[in-house]
Amino acid sequence: MWTMTKRMMIFVTVNILILISLSLALNLICAFLGINPNQYYQSLLLISITLGFGGAFTSLLLSKFMAKTMMGVQIVDPKTTDPALRHLVQKIYEFSRAAKLKNMPEVGIYNSPEVNAFATGPSKNNSLVAVSTGLLRTMNTDATEGVIAHEITHIANGDMVTMTLIQGVINSIVIFAARIIAHIIVNQGRSSNDSRPNPFLYFGLVMALEILFSLFGMIAVNYFSRWREYRADAGGAKYAGRDKMISALRALQKAYNQGPLDTDDQRKNEAIATFKISGRPRKNKFIALFATHPQLEDRIRRLETGR
Repeated sequence: MWTMTKRMMIFVTVNILILISLSLALNLICAFLGINPNQYYQSLLLISITLGFGGAFTSLLLSKFMAKTMMGVQIVDPKTTDPALRHLVQKIYEFSRAAKLKNMPEVGIYNSPEVNAFATGPSKNNSLVAVSTGLLRTMNTDATEGVIAHEITHIANGDMVTMTLIQGVINSIVIFAARIIAHIIVNQGRSSNDSRPNPFLYFGLVMALEILFSLFGMIAVNYFSRWREYRADAGGAKYAGRDKMISALRALQKAYNQGPLDTDDQRKNEAIATFKISGRPRKNKFIALFATHPQLEDRIRRLETGR
């Protein structure tokens, strides 16, 4: 329980630091342009949207580079003579054509004992599918194909862009709302003859409100993340077959039940956990609100019942 909470706090802290950086940038921009965000709400809204979406789309554009760097992903040569890797490339290309992708994704592997895979990239035509060495060692052919089909569906559905847009909206709301509410609080009961409010009080309130609002924002973002996992499971069943998709999820479930849930790779690469096929199980109902993935049991049940 402590390890789970610690991991969640690290993830929350990273997001808060991003928002604080955006806030500092907003203050510098306002000062440079001579804009007082306490008075010019339209300008504040415009700048909040620019920074909120700008930060989100910058992360999207750098997603493949960051994934390769953070995870140590090695790109597989499509002409590889290794039988296992050749089969991996062939299946990714096969499902990509079935999903009507114009450009084939890059195929990569990363050295990790975790049983997982992820898809990322700035667009459908510039994407990457990477699988862990742990997955290749552990899963049979059917389960591996289910995982691959799931990741291709993420790309075909444009999930990376969709999640970026949602994050941009949340960032913009957090930046804007925090300043509006802080302005109202510091000016409550003041007359026009009063001296200028304490800027440190205002900035402190902005930071506190951004931390609070970002927590609620994460709940909203991760709700959509869980929803897109169900859609990707359905797509995986469509391209690889329902039995193979169920086999993949059962293999992931077995790996979580038998193996360590907290590897060094998972701790160091929490930033791309949203894009993997499976996340850590969250039994606590409150902590589950911050989960990027639904429970594996529920995902299997939906596929079995056709919901």
